[in-house]
Amino acid sequence: MTPAPENLPLRDIHLPDPVSWWPPAPGWWGLLVLCLLLVLVIRALINARRRGRLKRDSLTLLQQLAEQFQHNSDGQQLTVQLSVLLRRLALSLYPRRQVAAMTGREWLEFLDERLTPDGNEKAFSEGTGQVLIEAPYNPDCRVDGEALIDLVRRWITRNAGNRRS
Repeated sequence: MTPAPENLPLRDIHLPDPVSWWPPAPGWWGLLVLCLLLVLVIRALINARRRGRLKRDSLTLLQQLAEQFQHNSDGQQLTVQLSVLLRRLALSLYPRRQVAAMTGREWLEFLDERLTPDGNEKAFSEGTGQVLIEAPYNPDCRVDGEALIDLVRRWITRNAGNRRS
């Protein structure tokens, strides 16, 4: 005879514990690392493109200033415009609190430090670049425009392609 269902030795149904969201499976960790790497690569590409555009635009403006100097031979105007170009570029490349307040000899030394990898060349503070602080206020100051343009071109080429420091 078959026993009644109430009398059968059956256990109650037990469901497994719900799956916890922590810790994530290894695949989720891998996806997180991949997303972070993707964000870093995109940021590096954007910064490189920005620096490339800044360098290209600065060199184009420098070329226009050189052509303008060839036509009018106004050394005082050239030094004013080159000084403005260098200041704008430095403010774009380096922290504002580091660059904005610099004037005179301190400004020229800042430019010298970033002209060569070792920072030992003194082309701004002791050479051709000294006219950047003298010529705008002294119309009788002699300006070697070609040498000054070449010096500024070297500074732009060296710095506009580098990372901010």
